[in-house]
Amino acid sequence: MPQLNRRLVITGAAATAACGLAGCAATAPPPFLQAAVPRPQPPGPPIPEPADVPLGAEPKYGTVYGAITNEKFPVAAVKLSDIDPVFYRRQVEYATKEPVGTIVIDPAQHFLYHVEASGKATRYGVGVGREGFGWTGEATIHNKQEWPDWYPPKEMLERRPELKKQMAELQSGLGMAGGPGNPIGARGMYLWQGSNDTYFRIHGTNEPWTIGHSMSSGCIRMINQDAIDLYAKTPVGTRVVVLSSPGAKPPKVAGI
Repeated sequence: MPQLNRRLVITGAAATAACGLAGCAATAPPPFLQAAVPRPQPPGPPIPEPADVPLGAEPKYGTVYGAITNEKFPVAAVKLSDIDPVFYRRQVEYATKEPVGTIVIDPAQHFLYHVEASGKATRYGVGVGREGFGWTGEATIHNKQEWPDWYPPKEMLERRPELKKQMAELQSGLGMAGGPGNPIGARGMYLWQGSNDTYFRIHGTNEPWTIGHSMSSGCIRMINQDAIDLYAKTPVGTRVVVLSSPGAKPPKVAGI
C-alpha cells in the first residue's frame, strides 16, 4: 500500500489523558490540549502493511462513519477529512496463527486487527497513548461497557485540578458520566490477566481526529463507530495480543 502523509491534526495540540482504575481517558476538552507526540517509527526497514482484500466497490465510508441515532446517546458523523484514509476500517489479508476472534494490536503501526476466517482480518486504525506503548503481552477481555463512566486517577486530578469542574460524584467515586462528551467514548473493553487488572483498555473517543497518532497519554482509542463495531463481535473472554513496541515491557498488573 502506498505511504500516505499523516495529518497533524491540530498544530501543536492533542489531547491529554490517563489510565485509571475504571478505564483510561482518551483526551480532555479545550483549553487543556497538549502537544502530540510524533508517531514513532520502528527500527530498521519499514514493516510492510497487509494488502487490502479486493472487496469490489470501496466501502462507502460516509455511511460507515455516518451518524448513529439508535444509541443511548447520539453518535456524531465523523468528518472523514480529519483522518488519514489508511486508518479507515477495512478488511485485509492477515496471515496469523491466532484463532478466529482474537484481537491483535500493533501499537507502533496504529492498527488493531480482529482475526477472521480464511486468512483475513478487519483492520481498524487506533490512537495510542503512553500506556498503549508501555507494554506487550497477552490478556483477555474481562468485561465490557457501553457508554462507560470515566474515573480519572487521583494523581491526575491533583496534577490538573481544572478537570474537577467536569467531574461529579458517581457510583464508584468522582468521575464523568458516560455520554457524548466523555473521553472514553461509546464503548469500553477492559483487559485483565487472570484475576489481575492490567489497567489497559480499548475504548472509543469523542475526538476521532486523534486516530493514527501517538498521544501524550491514554490506552487504545478507536473511532466510536469502530468501537461499536468491534464491541458487537467481541465477547467477554476474547484473547488480546499486544505486539511489541520499542521499550515495551510486560504489564504491571494490580496486586503484583
